[in-house]
Amino acid sequence: MMAMPTCTPLKKANPVSQLHILTMQSLEEGSSKQSIVPLNREIPKEHDMNDTLSEVSLLATDAQGFEAYGLRGLTCGCGSVIATKRIRKPCIIASNSILAMAADICDKIVEALCSKRRNQLLLRSLSPGESSILENENINDELDLRIASVLQSTGHCYEGGFWTNSVKHDSTDRKRHVAIVTTASLPWMTGTAVNPLFRAAYLAKTAKQNVTLLVPWLCKSDQELVYPNNLTFSSPEEQEFYIRNWLEERVGFKADFKISFYPGKFSKERRSIIPAGDTSQFISSKDADIAILEEPEHLNWYHHGRRWTDKFNHVVGIVHTNYLEYIKREKNGALQAFLVKHVNNWVTRAYCHKVLRLSAATQDLPKSVICNVHGVNPKFLKVGEKVAAERELGQQAFSKGAYFLGKMVWAKGYRELIDLLVKHKNDLEGFKLDVFGNGEDAHEVQSVAKKLDLNLNFLKGRDHADDSLHGYKVFINPSVSDVLCTATAEALAMGKFVVCADHPSNEFFRSFPNCLTYKTPEDFVARVKEAMANEPQPLTHEQRYNLSWEAATQRFMEYSELDRILEKSGDNAESSKTNGKVTKSVSMPSLTEMVDGGLAFAHYCLTGNEILRLSTGAIPGTRDYDKQHCKDLHLLPPQVENPIYGW
Repeated sequence: MMAMPTCTPLKKANPVSQLHILTMQSLEEGSSKQSIVPLNREIPKEHDMNDTLSEVSLLATDAQGFEAYGLRGLTCGCGSVIATKRIRKPCIIASNSILAMAADICDKIVEALCSKRRNQLLLRSLSPGESSILENENINDELDLRIASVLQSTGHCYEGGFWTNSVKHDSTDRKRHVAIVTTASLPWMTGTAVNPLFRAAYLAKTAKQNVTLLVPWLCKSDQELVYPNNLTFSSPEEQEFYIRNWLEERVGFKADFKISFYPGKFSKERRSIIPAGDTSQFISSKDADIAILEEPEHLNWYHHGRRWTDKFNHVVGIVHTNYLEYIKREKNGALQAFLVKHVNNWVTRAYCHKVLRLSAATQDLPKSVICNVHGVNPKFLKVGEKVAAERELGQQAFSKGAYFLGKMVWAKGYRELIDLLVKHKNDLEGFKLDVFGNGEDAHEVQSVAKKLDLNLNFLKGRDHADDSLHGYKVFINPSVSDVLCTATAEALAMGKFVVCADHPSNEFFRSFPNCLTYKTPEDFVARVKEAMANEPQPLTHEQRYNLSWEAATQRFMEYSELDRILEKSGDNAESSKTNGKVTKSVSMPSLTEMVDGGLAFAHYCLTGNEILRLSTGAIPGTRDYDKQHCKDLHLLPPQVENPIYGW
């Protein structure tokens, strides 16, 4: 194998026979073609060094002849040379053969070289006739990747220090960029797949900022474990098509935002998706402006990569899940919950500027405030409007009684439901409840209910918007493990009664007259009888708006402080014209910032140790993504994306 290149400054020498010129235009277009100009002839007008091109990056086949053209460069041991023209942003050659080039030039060179590798990965999917087009380019992949690796490892793209105060997002398009990173994706019908998708759609709808939704990509074997109805995807493009169609059917407009994927692996023990590798690297530096981390603790438990607050100007975490409540139900739950509680505090403090908790049911986290920033699918609000219209005409809106809908696992309220019905079996004589759900505990839940002779009718799980559910009048939800139950909000939006526990997770719903809460089992019986004997009140316009995603987006902008940040960005628009950058203050970091930086550094060191990762429950091999992810997502190998020093 060819020895890895070493970097040395250029020395003046005789001209060479050829000079390979890559213009900035070709780099921006991702072209791998090079214009070849013999040096013994006059350079043509389109490659005029002084008049036409403001910046030129050069690759030469030899280290000779550059100073004759007013150039500086870097020569590699293999004979290739990287250089820039000595103009406004000259190339600087440091001691010990370290090259620091203008970041924008280097980024484009690296992207052009790496794009060759991506093209090569596509050869397998092309026919022989099509692949010959790429093969004829005579790409030297190994050399190109090494050159790209040299550029990446020289420090040219370093954007922050221990506490960071660096230039980050390029705002020349005058729009801010928002990246939403979540831990699940459709067709898995879970809150962290659905709610971030709606958030992306409604943030993009305002057209005030560009939005990217970053979701996990699972290999085929994991898809079969996670996605319902044996639904799998052979490519990210196929899954993106499914996601967009699902969304547009529900919101009624075409959402203009980007969907990207990061490598993930499914943990059977935790029934959740764990990121593989550094998730932050899948948002480019030019788009690294505002990050929204859906489940920041989950995303960062094993995060081994760039600190989010170093890469992004503002990082907001949204806490979806009451992990401590679930963990307490496991073996040695109290000890595990104690440890997880402190780890959650650690990572949210180290990686977020602001944390939003959907309700007080979650643990109290650093930098956090409580606010419901979720809305309901517009379809449910339309159902509620239809019900109100039918009642105005004197028609019967509800023809069925009570139901419960949720994933069939004990932690989702099934234990509490059975306990309540057993204790007051005689008081609720004649009361029948239809239960919709699928899950790992389905067989056990149904067996227990049958053994206790409870009047429960178990049915397969279905979408809450299904027409078969519109006729029910009362939604029963005894769960106390939720942070904010989406099904409760949906039932209220459809104009139904909701009977739920007097619990912090239901605080937002108490202002709705159709929400009937109970504190004791006796209260539960009374509330059920009250709901079954009466008709729910139609929602007012204000109540419908409070349940909508428009209102949820407005609350999110306020409590995450994004409205203030975007307003400040508008005030600084004139200054941004001069340098095209959004910068952070270069003031000395405070003691709190120094502590947060130390916590992030310690976390980075610990998560880099595979033994420690495995001992705390990480999936083996998730520090970096694997070969299958490289193939599915057309990624460069981790050793190229994250080069190791000291070849």
